[in-house]
Amino acid sequence: MKTPVFTGLATAIVTPYRHGGIDYDKLGELIDLQIAGGVDAIVACGSTGESSTQSIDEHIQVVDFCVKRVGGRVKVIAGAGSNDTEAATLLSREAESSGADALLHVTPYYNKTTQRGLVRHFTHIADAVGIPIILYNVPSRTSMSFTAQTYIELSRHKNINGVKEASGSIPLAAATLAACGDDLFIWSGNDNETISLMALGAKGLISTCANIIPAQMTQITHLCLRGDYAGALNIFYRYLDLMDNLFIEVNPIPLKTAMNLIGMDAGELRLPLCDMSPENLEKLKASLQKAGFSLV
Repeated sequence: MKTPVFTGLATAIVTPYRHGGIDYDKLGELIDLQIAGGVDAIVACGSTGESSTQSIDEHIQVVDFCVKRVGGRVKVIAGAGSNDTEAATLLSREAESSGADALLHVTPYYNKTTQRGLVRHFTHIADAVGIPIILYNVPSRTSMSFTAQTYIELSRHKNINGVKEASGSIPLAAATLAACGDDLFIWSGNDNETISLMALGAKGLISTCANIIPAQMTQITHLCLRGDYAGALNIFYRYLDLMDNLFIEVNPIPLKTAMNLIGMDAGELRLPLCDMSPENLEKLKASLQKAGFSLV
């Protein structure tokens, strides 16, 4: 039996870029804002953090900064995934050295692999570190998915703690939870599936939307953990339109745009990500106003 890395809410935090570099002062402010909102963990260098546009040195530095800024107030989970197993191992060891509490590892993308390759890839990484790993299943980005049988096999490794499940497949999550029990935990990887997955037994959410509404997303997950699904739904439905429209274009384009629209100053996007289309921008503005935000 394992203990989950966290229960409740983890925010996949944005990386504020400015003039081509990383604005660490602003990143520190955003981290503090999340902690003030009651979140249980911060994920650094995930998809929302635009890790795919960071150099190896930047990636290592961002994780190190986050660990130091958090200072043990909540858990720090370091994105360390790659389609290059040795690169993923390097990032994992560096994150462990910086003091990260856990790692987040996406499935290999572009070159991809087989289910057998997934087992070998993640076993290699898990053997190289001494901290827990959360797998990340997001086939919309990687064009491949775990099977329940692969989850079962990986759950036997002491360092593989669970999975951020963003496949949209409720049956896959249910089959995995039924088979693995406390050997492999699940967290929702999609804001709009939080309550569905937590009703099945997921331990919480790794969230994009929490960058804007950390207290509300924390409350949703904590109510679910207490079994108060009616209370959670009351908040959830209030922000469902916003959750959906934060993915109207590729994440984190709408998120950073929304943060800037409400004065949170999330900085620039890095190419190949670019400004939103005018039509989608208007939809996003309307969604923010519906959620009670004033635009600057």
